[in-house]
Amino acid sequence: MTNPLFTPARIGSIDLPNRLVMAPLTRNRAHADGVPSDLMVRHYADRASAGLIIAEGTTPNAVGQTYPDIPGIHTDAQEAGWRRVTEAVRARSGRMVLQLQHGGRNGHPDTSGHLPLAPSAIALPEDVQTPSGPQPAPVPREMTLDDIRSTVADFAAAARRAVAAGFEGVEVHGANGQLLHQFLSENSNLRTDEYGGAPGQRIRFAVEVVRAVAEAIGPERVGLRISPGATVNGMAEGDTYAIYRALVGELARDGLAYLHLVYADSDPRLFAELRELWPGVLIGNPVLTREDVAADGGLRKGGLLHAAGADLISLGRGFLANPDLVERLKAGAPLNVVRDKYLMYTGGATGYNDYPTLAQALAA
Repeated sequence: MTNPLFTPARIGSIDLPNRLVMAPLTRNRAHADGVPSDLMVRHYADRASAGLIIAEGTTPNAVGQTYPDIPGIHTDAQEAGWRRVTEAVRARSGRMVLQLQHGGRNGHPDTSGHLPLAPSAIALPEDVQTPSGPQPAPVPREMTLDDIRSTVADFAAAARRAVAAGFEGVEVHGANGQLLHQFLSENSNLRTDEYGGAPGQRIRFAVEVVRAVAEAIGPERVGLRISPGATVNGMAEGDTYAIYRALVGELARDGLAYLHLVYADSDPRLFAELRELWPGVLIGNPVLTREDVAADGGLRKGGLLHAAGADLISLGRGFLANPDLVERLKAGAPLNVVRDKYLMYTGGATGYNDYPTLAQALAA
């Protein structure tokens, strides 16, 4: 029996050789000006056997920067830097989309040069990383209607730059406490205008961003990542079911390439409902063991995965530690494990480009 993980698939206009997706992972390896580095060129090229690579969260404008050494896609130099990455991946027959991530309140003037913007003037309830180390998060400036309009336009412009840089499309980051999620969550969005209040209004900003990006590059090139119920970065949505039924239902007929669901903190019953609402491709991002993804039965094996009915699986740390993850899983070979989580964010090749392939490990 062929494991469905290793069968072809199609997302929008992209043909995939398998259903294993490399999830976006912040790794802090760009240059200080947001230009992708040589380290990033190698890192992504080494993982080109993934069915699809979703490149790490990348800022659509300067004020949206979260942490130091995060890449951007709002300058000519950043666009050119990403083109080097996509060309290296394509040379190894890989496919990439770029995740567009605006951090909202998850930033600091010492990092971006700007006071962060957010739905409401409510600070992140924890320290934020800056070039000099952790600092208390500043109180962000509440976005005006003009700020909202210009930010939507920045997302669309960033999407156009991403396609010009050689990406197959983009993923809009609406998860994990970033700006779109801050609009969705009732504890970070206290607005009383059309962007706050009831769920149908709190989804408005996310819908406008996704539709502007789809208009800019075509809906078949656009995915959306969401994390229902996630509490990371101080989120407390309050009415998770209502919010995500409204959001997914609103976008279900827009012809988007995919919906990317993060399972970490939520109720599997909700994912079954969202699967019913979503007519297109659904990428699942669960916490899985090697046995979950390698065993016969593949995509439909396991509780949350089965309940959500995912079409593809995205894995982060598996690809981080195993540049040849697809080949290892096909062969039933041992997997590298992440050696030190601290090294994920420290810069340099250590903990980034020094994980051996199976062939290298055997040769050693």
